[in-house]
Amino acid sequence: MKIKVCGLKHPENIQAVAALQPDYMGFICYGKSPRYIDVLHADALASIPAFIHKTGVFVNEDAETINLLIDKYGFDTIQLHGDESPEFGKAFRNRVTVIKAFGVDNDFDFGKLDNYVNNVDYFMFDTKTSGYGGSGKVFDWDILNKYTLGIPFFLSGGISLDNINEIKNITHPQFYAVDLNSRFETEPGVKNIEKLETAFDIIKKQDIKNEIRS
Repeated sequence: MKIKVCGLKHPENIQAVAALQPDYMGFICYGKSPRYIDVLHADALASIPAFIHKTGVFVNEDAETINLLIDKYGFDTIQLHGDESPEFGKAFRNRVTVIKAFGVDNDFDFGKLDNYVNNVDYFMFDTKTSGYGGSGKVFDWDILNKYTLGIPFFLSGGISLDNINEIKNITHPQFYAVDLNSRFETEPGVKNIEKLETAFDIIKKQDIKNEIRS
């Protein structure tokens, strides 16, 4: 199971999270988010180990701005968290890995994902809200059983120490990664390292148990 920690914005906290060795670290490039990186200097990301995927998170941003920020921060992955089209995602695949996020509720139509096949690398399933993520709320994970495509997905939305043990019950073959954000913070953009350490330990123990079973 891969781990993504998202919503980082302060240099010291970024380094502390990087020391935990997540697989992905997310940086929100969306001005309406309280986790917006705003004036974060590129040097704050320069020392992140190469094996950690630096991920820029965008919401309905124009392609020129995304390309500029890919260059500035050295993003090797982008997360499109708005209403971006399949063609928009495809345009970046020659440069970076592309994650396309969708807000999910009990009425979500997984058929809308069909056109994204061969245009993005991963999906992210987050809790549907009136905005674009960051709600800290959980959707009904059983709805994931309706997903039948072959593109791996990230699970986001309200994952916390209170429910992270239940992730072991998700047996979908395309379940690729968990996205940890607001429930592991002391304030928006500041991650609680002790909580993250506990979460990492739980996830890694679950992986070991799964390997033993297989």
